[in-house]
Amino acid sequence: MRNIIMDKEIVFSSRASKKSPYVFWLVLLFLIMAFGVYICGVSLTRVTVPSKPTKISFTRVERTCSINGIPPEELVYVHFPQPKTYSREECKCTPVRFFVILSMQRSGSGWFETLLNSHPNISSNGEVFSLKQRRQSMETIQRTLDTIYNLEWISSAAKNDCVAAVGFKWMLNQAVMVYHRQIANYFNQKGVSVIFLFRRNLLRRLVSLLANAYDKDAKLINGTHMSHVHTREEADLLAQFKPTLNVSSLIVDLSTAERTMTESLEFFKSNRHMILYYEDIINNPKALSDVQEFLRVPFRKLKSRQVKIHIKPLHEQVDNWYDVYSTVQGSQYEHFLHSSDYIS
Repeated sequence: MRNIIMDKEIVFSSRASKKSPYVFWLVLLFLIMAFGVYICGVSLTRVTVPSKPTKISFTRVERTCSINGIPPEELVYVHFPQPKTYSREECKCTPVRFFVILSMQRSGSGWFETLLNSHPNISSNGEVFSLKQRRQSMETIQRTLDTIYNLEWISSAAKNDCVAAVGFKWMLNQAVMVYHRQIANYFNQKGVSVIFLFRRNLLRRLVSLLANAYDKDAKLINGTHMSHVHTREEADLLAQFKPTLNVSSLIVDLSTAERTMTESLEFFKSNRHMILYYEDIINNPKALSDVQEFLRVPFRKLKSRQVKIHIKPLHEQVDNWYDVYSTVQGSQYEHFLHSSDYIS
């Protein structure tokens, strides 16, 4: 009988030992749940409900403009500016190309700009850096460039809403050569394309420079200085003046102009660019088509109201022609004596 009782105690002890882990986990689970309820209760007591609904502000995210059809290598030159002073509205996804015309005075840049601005999708904003305060440091230069390329520059040529190519003309003697490294870097970073506009016949350019300088004082047209004219009568009146060239410095002057052109090409060779000559615009009908292709704008026939001033042979436009001819004859610039930049 005792053995039986002992056996029962052993069996009971064995069953109790098997159930004890389950009891332990149940107790632990109960404690965790109780602690969780306590934490929730404490948190809820600290939450304050505002008497009025709070205003939630959302940052407006502009939709991404499509770049389908644009070659990957050209994406750096495609922009979608968002001006701060106005909205481009339905044209905000019109891609914009940035450009600059690097040139020298009396090389046809004014005439070339009027041709570009006759295109409905091109804005060329004139000689922006003719004012010294805009080019007194790289900081002022960059600030001006940012304003132009953000489509916030105010000029008569600006077609900001739906423009597809925006730029301006920049003379090489207006701090371009001084800050050429910083400017070239800016152009590369911003994806600005460079159009070099030069004049092959530097002797004819020099004649134009001297005649224009004379008219600044003489003001031959109704007491007003005119760098560009729109009638043949006005052009003929300005062309009556025959400048006298300084033959003692003539070869040096031509060489200096030539060197400036060469150096500018070297300074900006890393930038996307094209080289255009004044004589080509006059004599080659395809030249303006090449420019429009370079700017990736639809082809249009470009027109200008400007009238060329000096259309006569050089010997009829220079007062001391014999001395000039004798000086240039036999030099590396002899071909300037005979080549023309006008349609005869």
